[in-house]
Parts: sequence; C-alpha cells; structure tokens
Amino acid sequence: MIIAQISDTHIATDLPDAEIRRSDLERVIADINRLDPLPDAIVHTGDITQHGRIEEYRIVEAALSKARMPFYLVPGNKDSRANLWAVFSPLGFLPADFPFLQYAIESHPVRILVLDTIANDSNKGDYCETRIRHLAALMDADPQRPIAAFTHHPPFEVMVGPESLHYKDLDALDRVRGALQHSKHVAGIFSGHVHRATRGFVGTIPASIVQCVATPLRKGEYPDRMRARPIYHVHRFEPGYGFASETRIVDAA
Repeated sequence: MIIAQISDTHIATDLPDAEIRRSDLERVIADINRLDPLPDAIVHTGDITQHGRIEEYRIVEAALSKARMPFYLVPGNKDSRANLWAVFSPLGFLPADFPFLQYAIESHPVRILVLDTIANDSNKGDYCETRIRHLAALMDADPQRPIAAFTHHPPFEVMVGPESLHYKDLDALDRVRGALQHSKHVAGIFSGHVHRATRGFVGTIPASIVQCVATPLRKGEYPDRMRARPIYHVHRFEPGYGFASETRIVDAA
C-alpha cells in the first residue's frame, strides 16, 4: 500500500502569501497524480487552513477534488472541527456521531487511523480519556491488520527546532503515546505541525514528521533553488517489512 502524506497547507484568503499557499497545494496534488504507481490514498495531517473558515476549506476542497485517489483529513490546531465537517462530511469519511474528528478507514490493505489531538485552549496537543477509549475501540475492531496512525501533533519529543514538546504537558504526551501502543499492529505513526521533517519512536513504533506544504512557512535551511518547491512524503508498506518513506520535492514552477 502507498500513502501520500501532505501537511500544514495553512490555506488563507486574507494574507499576502495566500496565493502562494494555494499554488503550493495545487502543485503537490498535481505531482501526486503523476506518480507511478499511484498512491492508494492521500492523508493531510492538519493545519489544513489558517483560520478554519468555510471559504478556506472550499479552496482546499477544490484542490483535493483533482486528486486521482481518495483523500482523508486530520484536524490541526488551526482548523475548525465544525467547519471542516461542514465542508467535507458529504464525502462520508468523517464521523457523524462522535465529538472528535477521530476515525478509521477500512477500505485499504493497511488500516488508516486518524487521531484528533486538538486542545480547545492551546495550539499544542492534548488527548483525553474519551479519545483514548475511542481509539482503543477502533484498534480492537480489527486486531489483525496493520495500522498506519496519523496525528497532527507529533507524539514524541522533537529534537530539532526551538521546542521539543508539542503537547500541553508531559502527561498529555504520555496519554497519546500509551493510546498508540494499545495495539501491536501499528506499523507507523505520521505527523505534521512542526513544519520541518524529523523522526522518532513511540515505544518501538517508528514515527515521523513531514515538512509543511506551504513553502513560506517551512522551517529549516534550504538552498535557494529549493525554497519555492513544495515537499511531501510517500509511505510504502510491505508486509513483513513495514513502511519505507520517501521525500518528494515538487518540480520548480
């Protein structure tokens, strides 16, 4: 199974670089559509928009509608659960009977589990007992197939950049880490939020962070020829081996 991961597009309508952010997203989708073989799915790991406004989600909807494969969305701290659900619920993958945007996708060889790590009072992540119990139930519903887990906030300490902890406190980080280790079939954990790439572990589970798609917001040092080229990840799963990940750099405009 092949999954394309994009993140942190921060689509806006009222910022000086709004057109660049929109173009970055469109260029990434066009690049994914040219891959051979095509990915089975795209997962966007949050901060889909800058302000969580309906009109911002409509821009994202227009761009993602051009994808040649299904796409799934993870809420980020910049997103609005209500507005995200209002725009994308007709596609059928978002939960209708749970207060958090946390769900499973069962239609692929690897189960995709989307975690909702939004804290209502902080840009950093949180994970409550309601979400922990819900995730355990999702995992237990199919105890045999491998799982790819997607979060916005990375569930490990990040050793690059100015901050290492991206949850409200260590207790919140421990809660989400414990929840992710409920099943022995989690093959990989994939996150965004940090706007730069790095890797870590949750117990023995490999975890990674993808760069942000929005080139004006990307962190890290890049040569001039790369600064205007969006980046995303492609994760390939092979039974018996797990995930191998590739960084894709979109061609210059």
